[in-house]
Amino acid sequence: MRRFLGGLALLLVLAAAAFFLFSPKLAEESMNRLVPTSQTVGARAQALHKTLFIVDTHGDTLMWKRNLLDKADRGHIDLPRLEAGHVGLQVFSSVTKTPRGQNYDANSADTDNITALAIGQLQPPRTWTSLLERSLWHAAKLKRAEAAGHGRLMIVRTGADLDRLVTARAGGKAVPVGALLSIEGLQNLEGKRANLDVLYKAGFRMAGFAHFFDNEVAGSMHGEKKGGLTSLGRQILADMEARGMVVDIAHSSHKAVAEILARARRPVVSSHGGVQATCKVNRNLTDAEIRGVARTGGVIGIGYWDAAICSTDPRAIAKAIRHVRDLVGIDYVGLGSDFDGATTTPFDTAGLAHVTQALIDEGFSDAEIRKVMGLNALRVLKAVLPPR
Repeated sequence: MRRFLGGLALLLVLAAAAFFLFSPKLAEESMNRLVPTSQTVGARAQALHKTLFIVDTHGDTLMWKRNLLDKADRGHIDLPRLEAGHVGLQVFSSVTKTPRGQNYDANSADTDNITALAIGQLQPPRTWTSLLERSLWHAAKLKRAEAAGHGRLMIVRTGADLDRLVTARAGGKAVPVGALLSIEGLQNLEGKRANLDVLYKAGFRMAGFAHFFDNEVAGSMHGEKKGGLTSLGRQILADMEARGMVVDIAHSSHKAVAEILARARRPVVSSHGGVQATCKVNRNLTDAEIRGVARTGGVIGIGYWDAAICSTDPRAIAKAIRHVRDLVGIDYVGLGSDFDGATTTPFDTAGLAHVTQALIDEGFSDAEIRKVMGLNALRVLKAVLPPR
């Protein structure tokens, strides 16, 4: 019996080791995928791409157990691929909770997938039960990468930081790559207004009000009730604008979006998604919402996955961008990949020249391409972030 129990204990230890070692990696490999594209990037696009300051307003890389400084064999974003794709600034989002059976129509807030991921990736125990601590862990992870990168990665918190980044990359340099912290759904406030200060002090400078379920500040496009802003949500909107944090309407319900756009006094972003005119999915923006974002002086980040553009063809990205341009002007549209956010895309961040090629093929001028690929988002960040 003693030998049997010893063998059983060994099997349990081995099973646990296999779970912690392989499960998170297998989960990511199944969720963040690439599909081949037949598009060829020509010499003109390659040459133009190397001169662009590129900004991606949404990536979910921080929730995965990977070293940001090393090139990975899975997923979409890491520092070597950001450098290869000539990305000037990547917005890194903190994903703290997702519902089981996640879908675009209706999700309860009663379940959570990220708890198992946090445990499986052997994150600190404090992150197993606290959404706030998960975001603080993500912020610390990015800060450690910045320190270990020896000048290759630069966290942006202020307008002055942004100016230094642009100056450092002048002349087409590929380093440093800027990084800005964002939040995917303010459920990480845990219902407490004071926690916004905690997150701000940790470096967060952008936040979406909701993710895939309704929370204490706003209704989600994919929630059960899909309500507007709560009284706490209205306070948080004012607090964010006062602190110089960018307000993101991605995933918020139509009611919440309408209220945010009506109340906003600074530029608002839709960090990642599409437009219903080219892809009629509920999470994508209506023409009225596009006009509303433009009225604030904000920017709409167009994604690359099928629910954003109803395709994985780079030409569909350009068509969505063209719709925004034709509706409200070239100044209000940019890139919002949702890389590493359980998406399947035709390229990773090293392959962003495919977007440049698609825009050329769609008839965009070089000046328009520069705005779409990054200058529009830079303008918004400069207008909203605290000066120093």
